[in-house]
Amino acid sequence: MANFPAGPNRTRRLERRLGDAMRARLPFAVAEFVMFGLKQAWAAIFGALLLFGILFSNHIWQPDWVLARYDALLMYALALQALLLWTGMESWREVRVILLFHLTGTAMEIFKVHMGSWSYPGDGLFKMYQVPVFSGFMYASVGAYMARVIRLFDMRFAPYPPYWMPLLLAVAIYGNFFAHHFLPDMRVVLFAATVVIFLRTRIWFTIGHNRYWMPLPLAAFLSSFFLWLAENIGTGTRTWLYHGQAPTDWVSLAKMGSWYLLLYVSFATVTLVFREALSDKALHASRPRVKDPTGAAKAPWLR
Repeated sequence: MANFPAGPNRTRRLERRLGDAMRARLPFAVAEFVMFGLKQAWAAIFGALLLFGILFSNHIWQPDWVLARYDALLMYALALQALLLWTGMESWREVRVILLFHLTGTAMEIFKVHMGSWSYPGDGLFKMYQVPVFSGFMYASVGAYMARVIRLFDMRFAPYPPYWMPLLLAVAIYGNFFAHHFLPDMRVVLFAATVVIFLRTRIWFTIGHNRYWMPLPLAAFLSSFFLWLAENIGTGTRTWLYHGQAPTDWVSLAKMGSWYLLLYVSFATVTLVFREALSDKALHASRPRVKDPTGAAKAPWLR
């Protein structure tokens, strides 16, 4: 498939200096693990800052203030998005992904709130059908993370199944989130389908000059755990509450399964924009890295 564009990465030099410093002071395996964590955190910066805003606003907000907390969170999310664009930490290409997530996420929020699955107990001027507009940014933060992590780790997904299969799976998963209120819940079948379709697919990623891989279903499971933790921050601050849940209750572990499936919808959405990250051929970790004509390090699958 097509290669990545050779656009500048404004964080590359900082990352390289940090990586050199880590490798000079730590054992190789520890340095690689630290760099993996730092790059993951860098990719998740929008979602992390959004969670910080949720926590901080819950701590300081007073019910008699003129501006509603949901409206303040909307302004905060818009300001974050503008800041990331202005500093070059996000590209307009990534914003396209975020917009897709915002639209699909908001549509599902409106339906789920209408069906009583969860609610947003606070007031707000910018609410549609009892759903605050800012809630779409919570889904958008997942899209922002995926787009950034693909770029920061020079990710490839290989061998990737025929493109129509993940798209059909994503449509089925997204549709089941709506249809299970009226028809039998198909999520067990969908869980199995994710493993069957992506059984051979590895996520290849680079740290420094080294390439590693992880099975895609395992990556989705680990990501769903961290999203479940974020859910507990949201409900613990009464930003939203599931039906019959008190703010002090932990979110059911079953929600991890929902996020696991939703991540495949998210992944299919991201690849509508980042098709070049997909390869229908298997990659191999033993091949050395090469350099492009400008002298910059380039992964072998980009030749």
